[in-house]
Amino acid sequence: MRDIAVFSGSAHPELAGEVCSELGVPLLPVRVQRFANDCLEVQLQANCRERDVFLIQPLVKPVQENLVELLLMVDAARGASAARTTVVLPHYAYARSDKKDAPRISIGGRLMADLMVAAGASRVLTMTLHSPQVHGFFSVPVDHLHALRELATHFASHDLSNTTVVSPDLGNAKEAAAFARMLGTEVAAGAKERTPGDKVTISSVIGHVTGRDVIVLDDEIAKGSTILELIRVLRDAGVRSIRVACTHGLFADGAVQRIGGQPDVLEIVCTNTVPIADADRHEKLTVLSVAPAIAEAMRRIHDGESVSALFDSSKPVTGKGLF
Repeated sequence: MRDIAVFSGSAHPELAGEVCSELGVPLLPVRVQRFANDCLEVQLQANCRERDVFLIQPLVKPVQENLVELLLMVDAARGASAARTTVVLPHYAYARSDKKDAPRISIGGRLMADLMVAAGASRVLTMTLHSPQVHGFFSVPVDHLHALRELATHFASHDLSNTTVVSPDLGNAKEAAAFARMLGTEVAAGAKERTPGDKVTISSVIGHVTGRDVIVLDDEIAKGSTILELIRVLRDAGVRSIRVACTHGLFADGAVQRIGGQPDVLEIVCTNTVPIADADRHEKLTVLSVAPAIAEAMRRIHDGESVSALFDSSKPVTGKGLF
């Protein structure tokens, strides 16, 4: 078997370190330097020849810096005669740019995918894309993971007998339904509209939420405007308690503080696909690790085993004394 060679960019070395600990392999060094003209240079400081190379780099702030660094890492691996180069992309920020919804704009999700492939990516391993169709933007194989099982395992320790999983909009309803099946709960969805000026309005919630404990599930939380609007609607509907869950906790502009400051929000749960800044830490925030899932997917890719079989969301998750 070819050796695994794992490198990390500057975006989230802590997650890369956890993944390598799970795999039992070293995280190999990368040198990044900036020239006087502000250009970056990247050097992979370990042998890549005929090795199975994995490059771990979520696209987080500063997104453009981290993207260029990733492209240079991919090109360096190809130039070093790597047998295969897999881009491990825990968060793909450009997945939100998935369609042409206004005149004369670019479809960034497709363009960035083309750039990665042009740089030399042989395969992509990513998690919870904002839009499932972004999977098809890549002309190389893509393994699309989700964090539903990690989130469900966390919530399975609660009493879920009076719980409804709520999606903020119909676009995320399929994931919310899969999550509800794993927990054995009901599911509901918000009727969401985005008006000019990027203002979010949720007119109602479709489903049974009155008098119930709800878990709001979204793929990511950035500014938190959608979640806060949904919390308002749920409060008016007379829910008993609210918990908020997402895969990508981006928490821009103090979002976690605003959400955590709502008295009926008991908990905010996210994963470590993106680094959580100290300023975004909150007593109600719980961060779950996806390193074991990513490491197992990487192992299966290296060994030529099925990755999709590892993330079957149809099986229920059991917790302490439940089901």
